[in-house]
Amino acid sequence: MNDSTMNNPIDSAVKELLNRALDNIEKVLNSDVLCYYGPIADGNENIFLQIIEELAQDPNKKEQLAIVLTTTGGSAMAVERYVNIIRKHYSRVIFVIPDYAYSAGTIFCMSGDEIWMDYSSVLGPIDPQVKNKEGKYVPALGYLDKVNEMISKAQKNQLSQAEFLILKDLDLAELRAYEQAKELTTTLLKKWLVKYKFKNWNIHSSTGERVTEEDKKKRAEEIAKQLGDNKRWKSHGRPINIEELEGLKLQIKDFSDIATERNAIRDYYNLLNEFTKKYNVQIFIHTRKFI
Repeated sequence: MNDSTMNNPIDSAVKELLNRALDNIEKVLNSDVLCYYGPIADGNENIFLQIIEELAQDPNKKEQLAIVLTTTGGSAMAVERYVNIIRKHYSRVIFVIPDYAYSAGTIFCMSGDEIWMDYSSVLGPIDPQVKNKEGKYVPALGYLDKVNEMISKAQKNQLSQAEFLILKDLDLAELRAYEQAKELTTTLLKKWLVKYKFKNWNIHSSTGERVTEEDKKKRAEEIAKQLGDNKRWKSHGRPINIEELEGLKLQIKDFSDIATERNAIRDYYNLLNEFTKKYNVQIFIHTRKFI
């Protein structure tokens, strides 16, 4: 969205309110701030590149980028490109989740040095969404689980005629794409947790012993496995709160009781919610240089 889309007095007023609220978050967090609201779709990487480069070239650029993220998820491949772009320009990145970040959004968060949530914020299982042959996005893990269930029933001679017809007509290339999407999400999560989230994890809190690179890889693999366990979470859109995430041994910064940060984030998000609903905005990206 650019300035030309907001050219009447009411729109200008909303724009000014959003800019002021964003500026307040930048001051409170001492960070550059990027708000990303909406699905993470392939094809937007070039505009994302331009937005990040414009922000990074500002004379007042900060060393830290705070990403205020709200998304139902989308493409893990797009997330990978976003992370590559961001990390070229920022050595430290934090993700602020005022509401929700599901699926590919959860994977995106794992590329941060910190994840900030309050008690009502949620992430989701890392179930990648992949386009099927009809061009619709479907949860890859749910699809694979159902196929594996039918294969297991076939091996026990318990497959119904209807299930047999479904299994017979499966597109193997499509099925492989789902498997590759699953593999990619796990690979990215493990890589980013070790490289960014765990980079300052040096001592085991329980034993006082030094944390090795293998310890970090093992912890990352455990988290990836649990977040990708579709049988555990039951649903692609299952909300996972702070308590459950910390139960997976994933450290989260809870800003619920930090008044200055909480108020700045919520004030901005309340405005954002009103704006996106009023104008039926599907994807909204906002920095101090772009709206």
